[in-house]
Amino acid sequence: MITLRMHRLGRELVLAAADKDLLDKVLRDERLKLDVCREFYEGEDADEEMLLNRLGMCSVANLVGEETVSIAIREGFVDEECVLRIAGVPHAQLAKM
Repeated sequence: MITLRMHRLGRELVLAAADKDLLDKVLRDERLKLDVCREFYEGEDADEEMLLNRLGMCSVANLVGEETVSIAIREGFVDEECVLRIAGVPHAQLAKM
């Protein structure tokens, strides 16, 4: 299951999407730390269709988790080579120019 929330920052529409089971977890490795905070990511429960719709609408996206990131890769929103792994969990960001 995926959860997502849209944020408006000035003219930018920011999508925060994560695998729901990652909410409230802090991912750490020797170089990086990512807090998958409920306040930023949790919003609507989403399926693949909704995630793809929101990816099409947003200007910036922050994506966390196997399911969420794999959909974005498969549909061409994210290049697999640009995905970070933090404590083994995929994390990707995108900005549309």
